[in-house]
Amino acid sequence: MASKTWFITGTSTGFGRALTEELLARGDRVAATLRRPAAIDDLAARYDGLLWRVALDVSRPAQVRQAVDDAFAALGRIDVVVSNAGYSLVGAAEEPTDAQVERQLDTNVLGSMTLARAALPHLRSQGGGHLIQFSSVGGQAAFPFVSIYNATKWAMEGFYEALAQEVAGLGIATTLVEPGGFRTDANNRSVDAAPALPVYAGLRERLLGNFAEPVGDPARLATAVIAAAEAEQPPRRLLLGSDAYAAVHDSLTARLHEVEAQRESAPRTDHA
Repeated sequence: MASKTWFITGTSTGFGRALTEELLARGDRVAATLRRPAAIDDLAARYDGLLWRVALDVSRPAQVRQAVDDAFAALGRIDVVVSNAGYSLVGAAEEPTDAQVERQLDTNVLGSMTLARAALPHLRSQGGGHLIQFSSVGGQAAFPFVSIYNATKWAMEGFYEALAQEVAGLGIATTLVEPGGFRTDANNRSVDAAPALPVYAGLRERLLGNFAEPVGDPARLATAVIAAAEAEQPPRRLLLGSDAYAAVHDSLTARLHEVEAQRESAPRTDHA
């Protein structure tokens, strides 16, 4: 396949780092954004000429728009824009502070929306491109004690469901990546945990302790995301991990069952 140019947020660790490494190794160009550009000095040394990087805090809309404009100005065409930066907020719905909730929304929702909105004029002007948004198994299934995080992922699922229909005739593809558990630092270094209230403490500890050991390989995820970007018809949603498939399948089946149970009652509110 012909080489592409990618714009990726959150490239210092985890999925963003794995994807950046795989792309550079195969000769693609990458515009990498992260809070501390020095974290990928090793990649810059190995792939001089292929890696463009800039400091970015995605929770700051003006920085997002500037980074996107600068990347397109420096690199010309960008084929794929990947919104990966984000983190998990752990706690029952009432446990986090308002500041913690606002930071979660600013990063996971507004940051991702701003990135897509900033990239769209550039993608339209160049005749097309591909927007890839990292969601989660938690964008289709919900889990206790990550309710705020779940809300951010469900928000992005709805945003992209509508956006895909808006840009379908403009040569712009969209993909929501829905990973299960992967062996990254997502469940330790980058987690923000709210202090547990006594009423939830025991249950929270038990439920969070029951999460299975992650089985996903970030390198294989990177390969799968690249393959999706190269597909003639990229998938609108990309489930990655056997655990993701099982959880989403169970969630959708249960929800559909609840819908079917109201087939007769729903029309009762129709105008006679």
